[in-house]
Formats: sequence, C-alpha cells, structure tokens
Amino acid sequence: MAPQQHKVAIIGSGPAGHTAAIYLARANMEPIMFEGMMANGFAPGGQLTTTTDVENYPGFPEGVLGGELMEKMRAQSERCGAKIETETITKLDLSSRPFKIWREGSEDSDEPTDVAQAIVLATGASARRMNLPGEEKYWQNGISACAVCDGAVPIFRNKPLVVIGGGDSAAEESIYLTKYGSHVHVLVRRDVLRASKVMASRLLKHPKITVHFNTVATEAVGDGSLLTAVKTRDTKTGEEGEITASGLFYAIGHDPATTLVKGQVDLDEEGYIKTVPGSSLTSVEGVFAAGDVQDKRYRQAITSAGSGCMAALDAERYLTELEEAAN
Repeated sequence: MAPQQHKVAIIGSGPAGHTAAIYLARANMEPIMFEGMMANGFAPGGQLTTTTDVENYPGFPEGVLGGELMEKMRAQSERCGAKIETETITKLDLSSRPFKIWREGSEDSDEPTDVAQAIVLATGASARRMNLPGEEKYWQNGISACAVCDGAVPIFRNKPLVVIGGGDSAAEESIYLTKYGSHVHVLVRRDVLRASKVMASRLLKHPKITVHFNTVATEAVGDGSLLTAVKTRDTKTGEEGEITASGLFYAIGHDPATTLVKGQVDLDEEGYIKTVPGSSLTSVEGVFAAGDVQDKRYRQAITSAGSGCMAALDAERYLTELEEAAN
C-alpha cells in the first residue's frame, strides 16, 4: 500500500506540538500530528498530563489542571484543522525528501506508512527519576522534577524541602525554592558539587540552605496522602537518617526523546537536538525542532509553546518556498 502523503508531520503532542499544529493548520498547511500512545512514561500530551495544578500558564488566573490544559490544546488543534493520529512513530528516514515515516508495528517494512515534505520534532524530554520506594505514591503529592513549575504550590510554602543533585540546575532550583520553603536541604552523593564555582558559592553561603555531602535519599515517606519526610544514608559511614520535608525535588537531569533521529540530526553532548540560534532549524533542511527536545534551559510549557510557534512559521516558510520553486 502506498504511503500516506503529507505536507508536514508533527511528531509529539505537548505544548510545542499543539502550538505548531494550530499555526500550521491556520496557514492551510494541512498538518498531521502523531500524538503517540505512550512515550517516555507519558500519555499523549506529554509531561503536563502528569501535572496537577498549573498556575503559571497565561490565561488561567485560577490555575488549570495539566491534563485539562492539554485537552484544550488538542481540541484547538483539531478545531483549526489539524489531523491527529493516536500513533507512535518508531522509525524515520531523513536522508531524502519526502521524509519517510514508519508507524509502530511497521518498522520492519521497507515501505514507510507515511511521507512528509517537512517534519516538526516535538518529542519532548523526561525528567530522570530516582525510583525510590514511595516515589510513585507521592509523585505530584510532594515529589516533583520541576521546582520552577511546582515550587509555589501551597503544600510547599513555609515548609522544609529537599533537593537532590549537585550541578548548576540543582543549585539554581534550590536557591529558587528558598523563596517559598522554610529551609532547603540539598543532597549531594559525592563530597563536592559539580556546579560552577559561582553557583556553588551561592548555594553554600545561602542562609536557608543546608548542603548534605556524601548523602543519598533511600525512601520517600508520607502520611498516605502527602510527603512528610525523606530517608537518607551517608555514603561513607552508612549511617541512616531522616529529613522532615513536605517537598522532594529531583534535579538530576532530563533525557531528551531523540532516539528517532540519533545519527540523522545533529545533537549536542547531552543528546538534545541542535537548532540554529533564534530559530527551529536543525541540521537537516525541512526538519524543525521545538519544545523540550531542543531546550535544556527553560523547559516550561510556555516556552515550549513559543518554540512550537517558531517551528510552525519556519516550516510554513520552507513549504511555501518549495511550492514556489516547483512552479
């Protein structure tokens, strides 16, 4: 069977993907979105589907549930004319245009299921987890991987908090959390910080922060509803302890979902897709990247949406130039 032909395909269904879909559909580019079935532990809609209250997305003064926000974005994409397929893409061939796309279950076939003149990669990234005992029970009920997203939530205000990590991100997030928590405990596995000298100095000098070196978390403890403490172990002495805490924040990095394009699109040393500064252009002409798959600094729903807009405008310009050249 001949592959389905598309002007532009969007892979991924978070804020970046849906914003790209809205803009491209309104520009009559007839986008198709492959929203995935389950990717990186997330249902279609990405990381926001696992988030409860979102209070920092413009337009929702009372806040909005993460899942509800993604449902609204999906409905808007469809209303504007985007075609959405609940399919996971498992293989891409970007060596020539039209780009070849294989849906899950068809990757062993020589023939792709779909082809597209342009592709927007919006596959996102997933925060690394610790898989601690109690983690699943208290995820989003005291445990988070985004201090900027969740730090201002009422359950964390004026309460002791714990951050795991020793790099710049951990330092930045710990300092940020001092605005809300009563005290911040930072657990560092080694006896030194990986953070830059400037960030390490700020962290160690902050009056509301205590850094626990040679310390790892061993369990998340709670009352059945919310987190109440974090159990710890000294990596040198083996001594066990417990820190009272209403919040536990992971700052141990993210894994961008770039398996599909590894070896085909230029990635940085951490696996994120490289884009031309100030644009969504990748190393492959006609392939654009948006959202957390190319953003390791901000990782916010609003910045993902903004980069989705950029990708759509870049793709629209590219497709228009192709049409003009063909005529």
